[in-house]
Formats: sequence, C-alpha cells, structure tokens
Amino acid sequence: MNVNIAVVNSKSFGRYTNAVEELKKLGRVEFIEVPKDINGKELAKVLNGFQFVIASVTPYYSAEFFDLNNDVLMIVRHGIGVDNIDLRAAERHGVVVARVPGYVEREAVAEHTVALMISALRMVPQSYIAVKEGRWGDRAKFIGRELPNLTVGVIGFGNIGSRVAEILAKGFNSKIVVYDPYVSKEAVEALGYRYVSDLKELFKVSDIVTLHAALTKENYHMVNKDVLFNAKEGIIIVNTARGELIDEQALCEALDKGIVSAVAMDVVEGEPISAEHRLLKYGNVIITPHIAAYTWEALKGMDMAMVYAIKNFIDGKPIDGVVVLPKNLRRRSF
Repeated sequence: MNVNIAVVNSKSFGRYTNAVEELKKLGRVEFIEVPKDINGKELAKVLNGFQFVIASVTPYYSAEFFDLNNDVLMIVRHGIGVDNIDLRAAERHGVVVARVPGYVEREAVAEHTVALMISALRMVPQSYIAVKEGRWGDRAKFIGRELPNLTVGVIGFGNIGSRVAEILAKGFNSKIVVYDPYVSKEAVEALGYRYVSDLKELFKVSDIVTLHAALTKENYHMVNKDVLFNAKEGIIIVNTARGELIDEQALCEALDKGIVSAVAMDVVEGEPISAEHRLLKYGNVIITPHIAAYTWEALKGMDMAMVYAIKNFIDGKPIDGVVVLPKNLRRRSF
C-alpha cells in the first residue's frame, strides 16, 4: 500500500500509545519538524509526496500551501482547533480536513480549566513557592475566595465550556453566566444559567471569566482594552482555549491597574514562550505549557482518532470529526 503519512510538529502523537505502529500498517510514517512560521511555498515542498498530514497547532496551512501541493489528500488535526488551516482553500482543492472529535478532550480540558481556576483563587503555586523558599510565615498573604460565592462567566458554551459550567454549578454551586452568540438564550436558561448577549456585560457581572471559544477572525483579541477596562474590579481570567483570544497588551495594562486580580492560562499568543515573556513577571499570573488535554485517556483518544480518520478515508468510510468534506473530493486508489 503506497501511503505516506507526515506527523508535523507534534511532540505528543504516538509517544504514549501504539498509534504509530497502527499507522505503519497503512504505510510509511515520518515525523517532520518545521519552523512554526514557515511559509506556504516551503511547507508545500516539505510535504510533497505525503497524502496524509497529522497536524499540530503549528504551522499555518495557508492558501498558498494548498495551491502548490497536489499530493496531500487529508489533514487531520491532533487536537480540536483548526484555526491554523485555511479551510476554504482546503475545500477548493478537494482536501479533507478532520480533527479530534470534541468529546475526546472534553473531560481533560474541563478539569484543567477548573484546576487553573482554583489555583488562581487559592494562590496554590505562589504559596507552594513560599514554602519552598522557607516563607511559611507568609501564609496570611494567601487568602482566597470560595466558588459558591462567585459568579463565573463562560465564553463559548460548546463541548468544553458547557462541561466547565456543569462542574462549577453542580460541584461548587457557582452562579453561571454564559456568552455565546451561537447558542440560544432558551437553551442556556433551561439549564439554570444566565444568558448575556454582550461580552462587556459578562465581564461586568463576573468574578471569574473562563474562555472556551474557537479562534476565528471575528474572535481575535475579543478580550481587548474596551472589555477589560469595563470589567468588574478584581476579576480573574482563565484561558484554556487560544491565547489569541486575548489582547496581551491590554491584559498587562489591566493587571497593572489592578482591574484583573489574577490570570491562569494554558495557552499564550505566539506560544511556545520563553522564560523572559512579559506575562511571567507578574506574581499573580499562572501559565501551564498547553497541557490541558494531556491525560492518558485523552491522549490515547486523540491518537486513535488520527488512526481511525486516515483508515476510514482510505476505506471510503465516514470520518468522525470531519470539518471539511469537499464535493470535489481529491481521492486516489491505494
């Protein structure tokens, strides 16, 4: 079987499972590292001869890439977000795009979100560092707040956002406010949550805001200076979606002014970041290295979703997690 599969810029695919061995039953598997900002022309050259690409969060698969590469038949995202793929260009060129089905990462990302939220509320990393540094006596500096007394604003009420809301409402008795233009007010209120149609209103009434929106052109820097500078004073922001949803400069200014009391995030614009990144200078900012989906259960599910997607494409079967299925599907016999 003449099948060539490229695994591009992924540090985790196949590392903890037998997914690579399963793919090798279908054909040749090659791990490829490219600069995260490689242009479409160069990326097209690198991936010549490969019919299938397992893609990470970088690089960007641009219109130029699809114009110049006639070999790739399918791109499968080893994750949920597909913002680094020009979906319209893929469709024009008959390339299938699929991703990990949302339910695979749902529990892992929702749990990490709540872990970050509680870490920010109770200053867990900061107090741990104090103990390590022999500052046990500083414990009176680490006075937190309790979730049952707080209102949590959820941006994006899809697969993960809805699960985070459920955990907080049923597990902690938190009050939930939802902002999502693509979900009806009736659907949100049927669950006992408050619905708002204005993002600034969400920030005005919430003690904590957690982001679970997809990154689109419309959502880029949706949390900006106008939103942050009208937020409830002392608000906490949690982000396990995409770093690009937040205007970093505006966030730093809001931290400097004390409008934002703490930030806990698993994603940062331009990641990976260095130890010199400006957000790390703040003692009330917690950053984890994009590990929300890193549980044994989720990683196994993500890996096998890649295997099944490619196998089903070859066998002409339905693909779970498909995002783009062109009418002019580019196919070949294997």
